[in-house]
Amino acid sequence: MTELPARRLLLVHAHPDDESINNGATMAKYTAEGAHVTLVTCTLGERGEVIPPELRHLTGPALGAHRRGELDAALAALGVTDGRLLGGAGRYGDSGMTGLADNDDPGCFWQADVDEAAGRLAEVILEVRPQVVVTYDDNGGYGHPDHVQAHRVTMRAVDLAAERGHRIAKVYWNRVPRTVAEAAFARLQDELAALPFDKSAALDDVPGVVDDERITTTIDGSAHGAAKAAAMRAHATQIEVAEPYFALSNELAQPLFTTEYYELVRGTGQRGETDLFAGVEEAS
Repeated sequence: MTELPARRLLLVHAHPDDESINNGATMAKYTAEGAHVTLVTCTLGERGEVIPPELRHLTGPALGAHRRGELDAALAALGVTDGRLLGGAGRYGDSGMTGLADNDDPGCFWQADVDEAAGRLAEVILEVRPQVVVTYDDNGGYGHPDHVQAHRVTMRAVDLAAERGHRIAKVYWNRVPRTVAEAAFARLQDELAALPFDKSAALDDVPGVVDDERITTTIDGSAHGAAKAAAMRAHATQIEVAEPYFALSNELAQPLFTTEYYELVRGTGQRGETDLFAGVEEAS
């Protein structure tokens, strides 16, 4: 393997499209600045609801294969060249929404042994040797089983990698400050009539919203907003974009954030950071 850049960032997400919605501007920014950005996606989202009528025939493995193509296109829009599927394509199936019988499928990610899945992720960590890892909080941002499991697997993989000689300097969880979300939804209400969406989502529909004091790190990705929007549009089965807003299959409008926010949960840093690598020894 060729020598990697000095700064290395690894992000873990549950399904194709999560990376673009949550971290698209961050990924584009760091890639443009020469960092090595690795995305690990845990499932192909085979149980996702499809928006375009002409694609609604896609279900199960066929939808997963299509969404893998969407993921590739999204990463190309962000400039990211290192995209991985945890355990390989199809190793872990989409678990469906909370409380559905899909959650009991023995092949779904929710039913995966955490140590086994974390071991696979630890292998990627040991290969890439990132200093910074980004994932969800312990509620997966909004409670989806695959997001919760991605959190568990990531945090365990960080420990396993440390036991094998590579300590992650900083671990972050995806966040949105409450006041920022409230202001964005207020603007949305004023502009909704001009959008192709009839109704607005609610604040509780945005994953990872927390009180402002929980935010440690703000990444201004406004210069990369077009790349984020393009990446989101690439996930056409799941997202309809009308900048600076978008909607999922529920057709409820919500803000498209080009400034992205994080909570440092492991490692040393200061509130008010504007760089995920702040204080990191790049040679580590």
